[in-house]
Amino acid sequence: MTASMLLEDRSVIDVSGPEAGKFLHNIVTNDVMSLSPGQARFAALLSPQGKIQADFFIFMQAADSYFLDCPKQLVLDLIQRLKLYKLRAPVAINDRSAELCVYAFPDALDEPSTLMAISARDPRASFGWRVIASKNSIPSSGTFASYETRRILLGLPSGGVDFVYGDAFPHETNMDRLSGVDFNKGCYVGQEVVSRMKHRGEARKRITPYLATPQAPPPGTLINAEDIEIGVTGSHTDAAGLAMIRRDRLAQAIETGKTPMANQMRIDFQLEPS
Repeated sequence: MTASMLLEDRSVIDVSGPEAGKFLHNIVTNDVMSLSPGQARFAALLSPQGKIQADFFIFMQAADSYFLDCPKQLVLDLIQRLKLYKLRAPVAINDRSAELCVYAFPDALDEPSTLMAISARDPRASFGWRVIASKNSIPSSGTFASYETRRILLGLPSGGVDFVYGDAFPHETNMDRLSGVDFNKGCYVGQEVVSRMKHRGEARKRITPYLATPQAPPPGTLINAEDIEIGVTGSHTDAAGLAMIRRDRLAQAIETGKTPMANQMRIDFQLEPS
């Protein structure tokens, strides 16, 4: 049986109207116009300087009607930002969190059998399905701890613990690797900065998975290799965790034979090309 999990840290925003798709497409990092019912896109709203103000999933529920599955901590701020960009567009933006909630089926290979719900495969990685449904309509059979363990092992960052909203670029949070940025679409808020980082061919900082010995330190712990400050830890489970690191400094530590440590715990990074 596939476990389900109520994500109590998520909220739902309804964006609807004759130009809802065009409105979202013109301001977020991903392609909205090609969405079909039953699909979702991972995307972000950036500042003009290219930093993440909010990240979310966009579900198409019907023609000219979309749900945004966003962090609960950001819902009011995100609604305010969306309304600032709306101007006179025929688009309605409403918080639906009192009626709707987000469920995860992180192990599901096929679409969950749920009635009166909107479901889509998580577009980031092998993380099952996400479902938007009425409150209390789906019983939770999994635990948040198991959900977090799988998220961390898949290397999926969580805003607010793995990075600070308003202070991180999409490349630094791996949105470019997690299907969160469409580099072929037209302009959107912050697009020039994101494109410039892509054409540079590298990201100096990235959230990177690690394994700690004997166990992962708490979030916010500095990682140093003797005199080289490498980064800071984020979310973790047992010995595995995520950290925002300076990849150039890690390379320097490796070249000089210095071992990254945090709270006297050895940190081994699982590196991919920058």
